Amino acid sequence: MAIVDDTAPEKKGGPSLLLQIALLVGLSVVAIGIGWGSGLYLNSQQPSVEHTADTDVAKATETNIAEAQEAMGVVYLEPITTNLAGPTGTWARLELALVFEGAPDVMMAQTIHQDTLSYLRTVKIHQIEGASGFQHLRSDLEERASVRSGGAVKGILIRTLLFE
Repeated sequence: MAIVDDTAPEKKGGPSLLLQIALLVGLSVVAIGIGWGSGLYLNSQQPSVEHTADTDVAKATETNIAEAQEAMGVVYLEPITTNLAGPTGTWARLELALVFEGAPDVMMAQTIHQDTLSYLRTVKIHQIEGASGFQHLRSDLEERASVRSGGAVKGILIRTLLFE
């Protein structure tokens, strides 16, 4: 016959519940203290802003869209509708706005408009698929506009791009 041990296993003594609660409360107090001290330190490092009555407050003035566009140097181009290089049945409609450095030049904007039309006729649909294709198209258009204008155009805004 086999010898069977009927005695109860010894209980391993772990930390008591009271000790665990005390440890949790102690660590929480330490964490709160560190957070409070960090906040005070960061607040002391921030430069103080003195509020005086002499500060000028900018007053809002009413402007219409045309005045705002002229002040920013933005020229909205007429929509460009053309077929793409491939596939032949694909049409594209593109609406752009040019952001000029300084005063806008309308004649230069029309030249860029024609150049953009010529460029779109050479683009194939697989070149502009997806987000990266759109970014490449945008960077190509910005580069062409900057070269055509001699650096006067500092950016383009693609307002609408549709394919059919």
